[in-house]
Amino acid sequence: MRPTKLDQAKHRLEQILNGYTRDILDKALQDLVKNSCENDQIFRKLMKLLKAIFLAIFLLLAVKYYYEEMQGQNCVLSLPRTLRYALRPPEKCDFCANVKNVPRLQNLSPQEFETKYAYNAAPVIVSDATQNWTAVRLFNYKYFHDVYAKAKQKKQIRDCQFLPYKTGFQDIYEALDMPEDRVYLKPDERPWYFGWSNCHAETAEEFRRHYGRPYFLPEKSENNAVDWFFIGTSGLGAQMHIDNVRLPSWQAQLAGSKRWLLVPPPECYLQCKRFDVVVQQGDIIVLDTNKWYHQTFVQPGAISLTIGAEYD
Repeated sequence: MRPTKLDQAKHRLEQILNGYTRDILDKALQDLVKNSCENDQIFRKLMKLLKAIFLAIFLLLAVKYYYEEMQGQNCVLSLPRTLRYALRPPEKCDFCANVKNVPRLQNLSPQEFETKYAYNAAPVIVSDATQNWTAVRLFNYKYFHDVYAKAKQKKQIRDCQFLPYKTGFQDIYEALDMPEDRVYLKPDERPWYFGWSNCHAETAEEFRRHYGRPYFLPEKSENNAVDWFFIGTSGLGAQMHIDNVRLPSWQAQLAGSKRWLLVPPPECYLQCKRFDVVVQQGDIIVLDTNKWYHQTFVQPGAISLTIGAEYD
């Protein structure tokens, strides 16, 4: 049976529609492929940008590490502690391998100290070095409160480094403005412990009238220009850490007492011992805190107050 003109028209219309649909599908597929390629290019550009950002951050941290760890300088960013410890160059264990105890000494001449203790990083406690310091009887929480309040009124104070530890204090002024009940750790009050550096001339001049350079330091050595203060009640202290310093340091216990836990770096665990000592009022402990990991615990009793500095 021959197709009628109507059948032929229907067939032709089907061909046109099929072709039109196929053209639409082809174009849609082409657009999809094109968009996919463009998205892929955008994704690749984004990945390159992220890689560049991560590389810049890594280089910035590497530069900070070099200047802080290797050169003892300050940079803009604060390197995370875990990363800083991971990047810390390994120590040679000679500094602790032969240390059997932490000696407690008196009448130590500068010559003997320089020969035996000053630069070998071994910890030592000198128990008679603060006898002539008026800071032992004068320095306390109220004294620092009054000194800083007076200096702040004159607007001659600039911000120095402040260590709040676990207290939540924002700066030295907030820390020195506690209610009396908390200062003396009355019942139901929270313990506190904080530290700060004294980097401005006015308060430094006032403070240094009441203490001096420890008598046993080598004659040619000098104290670092910045002193550190740490004060707090029992129950707190500094967590286990290692310092970012290049020089050994001393820390004088002006009031109260503090327990020190000294631990060698991980690479020296098998060769060196760890030590647990209590530094009493009037004692000065000397060690290289850039080599020994250390943690402190304020002992029950009087508020602990210490002052310290690096020496060359």
